[in-house]
Parts: sequence; structure tokens; C-alpha cells
Amino acid sequence: MILSLKYTAPSPLAGSAAFSCRKRVPVPRLPPSIQNLQQSTALPSFSSHKPLYIIPCTQNLTLSTKPRRKVAECHAYEADKSQPQAAGTSEAAQKLKIGLYFATWWALNVVFNIYNKKVLNAFPYPWLTSTLSLAAGSLIMFISWATKLAHVPKVNMDFWRALFPVAVAHTVGHVAATVSMSKVAVSFTHIIKSGEPAFSVLVSRFLLGESFPIPVYLSLVPIIGGCALAAVTELNFNMIRFMGAMISNLAFVFRNIFSKKGMKGMSVSGLNYYACLSILSLLILIPFAILVEGPKMWAVGWQTALSQIRPNFVWWVVAQSVFYHLCNQVSCMSLDQISPLTFSIGNTMKRISVIVSSILIFHTPIHPTNAVAAAIAILGTFLYSQAKQ
Repeated sequence: MILSLKYTAPSPLAGSAAFSCRKRVPVPRLPPSIQNLQQSTALPSFSSHKPLYIIPCTQNLTLSTKPRRKVAECHAYEADKSQPQAAGTSEAAQKLKIGLYFATWWALNVVFNIYNKKVLNAFPYPWLTSTLSLAAGSLIMFISWATKLAHVPKVNMDFWRALFPVAVAHTVGHVAATVSMSKVAVSFTHIIKSGEPAFSVLVSRFLLGESFPIPVYLSLVPIIGGCALAAVTELNFNMIRFMGAMISNLAFVFRNIFSKKGMKGMSVSGLNYYACLSILSLLILIPFAILVEGPKMWAVGWQTALSQIRPNFVWWVVAQSVFYHLCNQVSCMSLDQISPLTFSIGNTMKRISVIVSSILIFHTPIHPTNAVAAAIAILGTFLYSQAKQ
């Protein structure tokens, strides 16, 4: 309860009369103890412009020794001395939480891409590497569910049927990106993958019949131009790996489309959604990985990598598998907390952090024109996210 009180100084006759009236009213004399208390207690000064908060008090003062019923009393304190409001605290906590999500997401992505590239340089089998990434994520979630660290999702066959096309597209995109990264620089793969919005608009326009405002189409110009310029000026260009990055873009566009249309109304958290997606993608990928590469090739490659790098290679494989799941898990969890526009901006900044860190760590030679092309493509991605919303 908030009151505005205006204090008026008492009359000099306050000791003999409480109010001035036409008719003089006798005032009962106060006991000596009360008079002493009145003289020794200084009157508080209140501001006439600040609201006052009223709080209950349990102690009462009476003017006589006769028993009387208790009367609720209140004390007041000024608003600027009160505690911060809960709304402001919760808003600050939410901003801090989102900031931690972004920082964790970017850091995990950088670490994953570094270890993933190290593994692929020593063990050039992208199909098995992709399989191990999904297997590690599935194992982590099974342990989390068994130990009650994560809530077990309640899903039915309708959920798995709706998730199947999403998992197929996710599997294709994951493997294609790993194939691309196995032979070209990490920075180049991510520059090409920044062109995903162009695929999203083209697929939605020509296959789904959706229309977009003119600024969205204009934002595609720097995206396509930057990716094309980066491909032309790439010092270690490889057409197969370039096509792998392009296929990955297209697959992830279809994954998002299938997810929006098929998973609508499914009450599953971002954490459990990605866990189920990883498990189903793993089941889809295993037979194809065996068919394309096979255990014999894996055994030879594994022994070669161990002989060259020794036990560190095993740590690299474990790290890239675990960090792949963690960075995608945090990404899905952050979608529960932020808007799509904020997520798109965060994804753009993530790609910048991965490109810069990979160039610094692997000492990737880069042509100045290639750097300009990367900046143009990423800027186009940012403009797209703004125009789309």
C-alpha cells in the first residue's frame, strides 16, 4: 500500500490542544511517562513528494492503563529506501542467463570445431566421425535420463513419425558438413555455411510458395556474393568439399522446415528434442557409415592415427564427440529462452568466432580478398536476420 503524506508542523499549543475548533474542547492530561516520551521523541520528517510504504507493527501504545482491544498500527518508510522490485531483478537475471547461454554456445562451438578438424586431419573418415558424435550425444542423454539429471520425455509414435524426416535431414546435413571440413579449412566451410539463409528463402519461395518482403531478397545479394567471392579466392579450394558445405546448407533448411511443420504442438523441451533427434539420426546413419567406409578402413586408419599422434588422438575423438553434442544441446536450450531474431544474431556471431579462432589456431593462410568476402557474407546473414523479423 502506497500513501502520500504531507506533514504539517504542530501548533505551539499542541501540548494543551490537539486541534483548533470554534469551541474549545478540553484535552485529557497524559500520564507522565507518555509526556516524557513525547518530549524526548523527535518528530520524523517526511518528503511531500515521495510515496510512503506502510508496514504493520506489533507493538502498541495506550493512553491509559485500562485494558483496551488491540489496534493495528503502521509505520512508514520512504520509497527510495525500499528493496529493489522483483520485476527488475528477474529481468536482470534473465539477461544474465541469456548472456551465459550465448557465451557457452560460442565457446563450445569453437572447441568442437578445433578438435573436429584435428581428428579429421589425422583420421580422414568423416562418416565414422559423424557417427561417433551422435553416439556420444545419445549416450550422454541416456545417462542423464537414468540418473534423473534430465526429465524423461513422454513421447509416442506420432512424435517419432513426425521426427523422422527431421532426423533424415539432420543426418545428411551433419555428414555433409563433416565431409566438407575433412579436406578444406574450417573457416572456408563456415563461410559457405553462412549462405544458409539464401537456401532457406529460395526453398520456401519456390517449393512452399511463401513470399517475403523486398528487404529479405535484397539481403541475399551480399550473402550470395560473399560466398561466391570466398569460393573463388580460396587458396585450397576443393569442389567436393565445397559441394559438401552446400548440401549441408540445403539439408539444414529442410530440417528446419520439417521441424516447424511436423513438430508443431509437440510439448517437448529443447534439451529432450535434440536428444531424441540425435538418437534417431544415429540409427539412420550407422548402416550408411558401414556401407560407405566400413570397419576395415576404420581399423587401418585408427592404427595409423594412433602411431602418429599416440594417446592424444583418443582424447581428440572423445572431445570432438562430446563437444558436438553439448554445443547443439545448448543451442536448442537457448531457443526456449530467446526469440528467433536474437537466436539468428547469436548464430551469426558464433560463426564469426569460429572463423576467427580457427584461422588463429591452425594458422590458415587467407587472402585479403577472401577475408573481405567472409565479412560480406556474414554481414548479409546479419541483415537477413533483421529483415526477416
